[in-house]
Amino acid sequence: MNFATYSANGNTYYGAVAPEGMIALSPHFPHWPTLHDVVAGGGLTALAEAANAHPVTHTDYTHEMVLPNAPRILCVGVNFPDRNAEYKDGSAQPKYMSLFPRFASGFTGHERPLIRPPENHTLDYEGEVAIVIGKKGRRIRPEDAYDHIAALTLCNEGTIRDWVRHAKFNVTQGKNWDRSGAMGPWLVPFTDAAQLDEARILTRVNGEVRQDDYLKRMMFPIREEIAYISTFMTLQPGDIIVTGTPTGAGARFDPPRYLKPGDVVEIEVEGIGTLRNGVEDEQ
Repeated sequence: MNFATYSANGNTYYGAVAPEGMIALSPHFPHWPTLHDVVAGGGLTALAEAANAHPVTHTDYTHEMVLPNAPRILCVGVNFPDRNAEYKDGSAQPKYMSLFPRFASGFTGHERPLIRPPENHTLDYEGEVAIVIGKKGRRIRPEDAYDHIAALTLCNEGTIRDWVRHAKFNVTQGKNWDRSGAMGPWLVPFTDAAQLDEARILTRVNGEVRQDDYLKRMMFPIREEIAYISTFMTLQPGDIIVTGTPTGAGARFDPPRYLKPGDVVEIEVEGIGTLRNGVEDEQ
């Protein structure tokens, strides 16, 4: 059973995803106003049980960013061997992972357009798996890390490339343009290590495969990401870690192949789903 945040008839709901539509569950759990509150309260199992007892409520709806009020989103950069080589700076695999923050305002939902701003047209795509923390922890051991994951989702970690070069030590301003990325379509409860250990991630632009790799090839595997991040901050239920993108982003082509209005980007991982977004200029 997968869970989404969506809007219908001017209202925002969370609910279960069914073949025929959405089963609104938020009205039945007023003590959890948002899907983030459900995760923080350890309520995904309760949602699944409720979904089995209720019919589809909405067949006409719009996906929202899956956790639109997530307070903490951390992204891992340059986390595949070929991706490191793309920078052509002769650097070896780094000793420590690169991290930067993103904010929920920078993401839209499934089947919603990524927004290209008028200030700069170097909008790029990055297909990634995102993990949602379900159990609080500090200094988590790698062998225990998966016990702290509640759910998985997909992320198009859209980036305005020229703006990540504005300063020497950070990329935050290129990573947080409003609705430049997407996250969804839904949360998939994490129940089996194979969901990550055997995962293959594909990114297509207008049907052309641009990124194709396996999470097991990450330089810093997800277990290590959780262990490292939890060393300096206590991970809380509802925190999101965006785990890294393979080689093949548009900036690394010669000439670069940035996104333009009318393009369609799809991020696919078997067992999680497909996150699909068009591209529009900001109005």
